[in-house]
Amino acid sequence: MTLLLTLLQAAPAGAMGGGGSMIIMVLLMILIFYFFMIRPQQKKQKKLEEARNSLKKGDKVVTIGGIHGKITDIKETTFTVEISNGVRIEVDKAAISFNEADLSNKSQRSKNNSEEAISKQDSSYTQDDDKDN
Repeated sequence: MTLLLTLLQAAPAGAMGGGGSMIIMVLLMILIFYFFMIRPQQKKQKKLEEARNSLKKGDKVVTIGGIHGKITDIKETTFTVEISNGVRIEVDKAAISFNEADLSNKSQRSKNNSEEAISKQDSSYTQDDDKDN
């Protein structure tokens, strides 16, 4: 008891009311962690998921184990990959690896494909309009 009284008497008067600045510092650290660590990881994970979902039959892939092959069948959570003539293995979609260049190329290709599809639709509309006139 006497130790507690001694410590309380030794504490400066302004130290008791400094809890508000401590809360602000903790909140600031949480924001920094979110914007510099958590948010970029979520974006990268989303891009990786989009790249895996954009794979189709005939695409060449590399698994996280280093096996190279070509996709021959796609199921809900797995790919069937042909690694040699007549040799097929089934791998989980999460087992397909991508590096940063692959991810940017995949996203660019999917963006270009969607733009091409839109332009084809636009051109078919204009052709239909020309036929009407």
